[in-house]
Parts: sequence; C-alpha cells; structure tokens
Amino acid sequence: MAHTIINSPKAPAPIGPYSQATLANGTLYVSGQIPLNQETGELVNSSIEEETHMVMKNLQFILAEAGMDFSNVVKCSIFVKDLNNFGRINETYGSYFTSNPPARETVEVSRLPKDVNVEISCIATK
Repeated sequence: MAHTIINSPKAPAPIGPYSQATLANGTLYVSGQIPLNQETGELVNSSIEEETHMVMKNLQFILAEAGMDFSNVVKCSIFVKDLNNFGRINETYGSYFTSNPPARETVEVSRLPKDVNVEISCIATK
C-alpha cells in the first residue's frame, strides 16, 4: 500500500523513529502530540488546559498540512498522567469539536515523553 508522510514545520519534529503523520488511502494517522511549542522549543505546562490547547494546536497544524481540519477527525486517543485532570482536559479538548465529535478513549498512564501530562493522537479521513 502506498502512503505519504505528512510533516508540518509548525508542529514539533518527531523525537524518535516515527513521522508526525502518515496518509494512506485517504486516511491520516497522526502520531501522539505533546504540548511542545515548535516556535519556542519550550514545553507549555503552566496548566493542564494550556497543555491541552498546545497539543490540539499541534494536531491542527498537522491536519492542515494534509488539507484537513478537526471536522475530518474520526478517532482520538488521549493519554494522561492523572485522570483527576480528565474534566479539565475534556472541556478544552471538546472546544475543538463543535459538532459530531469523534470516537475516542482516554487512558491514564504512568509516564509520557518529556514527562508531560497529556498526549493526544488522532485518525482523520478525507
């Protein structure tokens, strides 16, 4: 199966042997994004809401590079270090899906890259 690698210069570069996203047969698979601001090189971690906004912005940059937006997203996976933050993450995340939100799961994990508090990946279709 042929696939195309999608990379946005506005989103953080991968920190391992993976691509920001892969487009195959009209489906975009976006790797997990963390709250790293590509412009400054700094983690955004003043609050869980700000972390979540930065993660969503990074996803948005990658979706845009593939000619898509959040309306194309059909599935998200959210990884959090503390499920006690679920309500605050959920409220921020939900502001990016104004109608027809995608399927999703939220999983508490013991550790995330760069010790961030939230990471989100998604799948989108054209």
